[in-house]
Amino acid sequence: MRGERYFYVYIMASGPNGTLYTGMTNDIGRRVYEHREGLIEGFTKQYRVKRLVYFEIFPTTESAIRREKRIKKYPPAWKINLILERNPDWRDLALELNN
Repeated sequence: MRGERYFYVYIMASGPNGTLYTGMTNDIGRRVYEHREGLIEGFTKQYRVKRLVYFEIFPTTESAIRREKRIKKYPPAWKINLILERNPDWRDLALELNN
């Protein structure tokens, strides 16, 4: 439907079992591009976190922010298990986005 907007909570990784970054956006294609190209100063640029390994879609910004905060509170081992449930091969999911 035109005008319909979605929000994404995503996890980027430097590689399998590597450094992880959790974020939230309303345009996952743009956001992944910014991370990959190093357009955003900070953590992901410093640690070369460029592979989209997990994402979830939400209907409201509030629900996405709640989920992002919840995921960020968990230890890395929990996040790795979350990734492995849906993406056991650590594929770069950005290659599968239809944006």
